[in-house]
Amino acid sequence: MLRTTAAVIAGKTARTAARIKGGGSGGSALPGLVAERVDPGFLAHALAGVRDGVVVVSGTNGKTTTTKMLVALLRAHGRTVFTNPTGSNFTRGVISAMLEELPLRGRLEADLAVLELDEAHALHFARAVAPSHALLLNVARDQLDRFAEIDHTARLLTELAGMTTTGVVLNRDDSYVNRIAAELADGVQVRWFGLDESIAARLGELQEQDVRAQDAYTPPPAGPLDGLLAPIDEQQLLVRWGEEHEGGVLGPVTLKQRGLAAMINATAATTTARMLLGDDFREDATLHALRTVAPPFGRGEVIDADGQPLELVLVKNPAGFTVALGTYGSTPVASMIAINDDYADGRDVSWLYDVDFTPLRAKGVALTSGVRGWDMALRLEYDDVEVGRTLTDLEEGLSTFLAEHRDEPKRVFCTYTAMLALRRMLGERYDVPEMGTDAPEAGQA
Repeated sequence: MLRTTAAVIAGKTARTAARIKGGGSGGSALPGLVAERVDPGFLAHALAGVRDGVVVVSGTNGKTTTTKMLVALLRAHGRTVFTNPTGSNFTRGVISAMLEELPLRGRLEADLAVLELDEAHALHFARAVAPSHALLLNVARDQLDRFAEIDHTARLLTELAGMTTTGVVLNRDDSYVNRIAAELADGVQVRWFGLDESIAARLGELQEQDVRAQDAYTPPPAGPLDGLLAPIDEQQLLVRWGEEHEGGVLGPVTLKQRGLAAMINATAATTTARMLLGDDFREDATLHALRTVAPPFGRGEVIDADGQPLELVLVKNPAGFTVALGTYGSTPVASMIAINDDYADGRDVSWLYDVDFTPLRAKGVALTSGVRGWDMALRLEYDDVEVGRTLTDLEEGLSTFLAEHRDEPKRVFCTYTAMLALRRMLGERYDVPEMGTDAPEAGQA
């Protein structure tokens, strides 16, 4: 106990110093590192007081959005929930986020902890604190220099599920994720989320295609507590409980974020909330939470730029960019694409050649920017997408884009570090919410 208290004091001190140095952002994994050095068992000690379980959300795409939705759902039901609000999905980032709420004795008081964790760092976390529940979203190629092949990512999630003690929620439509059910420990409950048969034809938009995995496992029929997405339009959806809808239908509900990916995230979060809440799950509280939860920053976030909407859309791998183009590319507006190749983006940008950019042909792309702005322009040329200009300096690129398209709606597709930089630049010009409650740390996408 004394060591944990000393770790809290040291971590809080480091956090204050990081906030001062960072101009008030407080964003750093350093406090977590300091606390962990003082007390190597800090995570387990701090989370020992969480009463109803520790939930890990992991997968390639949608972690931040789904985590935010799940937390909103649980809080709407009156639960006290700790989450990593900065979006830092490395273990030390979780500790850094926790330090703000911890009393000196080092024991977090909450009903539930819901943590977004990077696929690799989720295992580091689980070795320290066995999660009671896991929500596993999908497997796709992302940051190949870190995760190597897609099969490696699938193995990471399978190991995480094997460390989970009570319940796992799986994507029944992802051929890599749905096979995890066979690897769970005895007694671990399984719930499924996925697409209703009415939109099964759109499955190809959402997953990696790999002939080795397509027929390897067929999930069981969805039961009355398994959530299936049935979209009504690009923002309104139903969640049908079970393939025969024997569990009823939730909705309709209109999200603040549009697109199929956001709806799948909402379905995953709702299915998980129902597992966690059991008989306390209420439709009215669920619908209210889904209607009111705002998109995490940069995930379809809309900023008022000189009286015109500017959408920021994070893209970081082939599946995610394809879904983003299907969601946002169909409406021709002035578009900018900013591609960086920093560590948090992934150094290898060859994944851009696995994205179909033809939805952008109608209006073209006004400007490409970022470290790999010229690479992006070349890739668009192969798909006959006209590019207005290329400016690799992000600040110059953004200024030019805003000036040349001042009086029309705008959209920026950007990789992770480009999005962080652009959003800060936009914050200097417009009324942009601070990143403190949603923003991940640099290097912690």
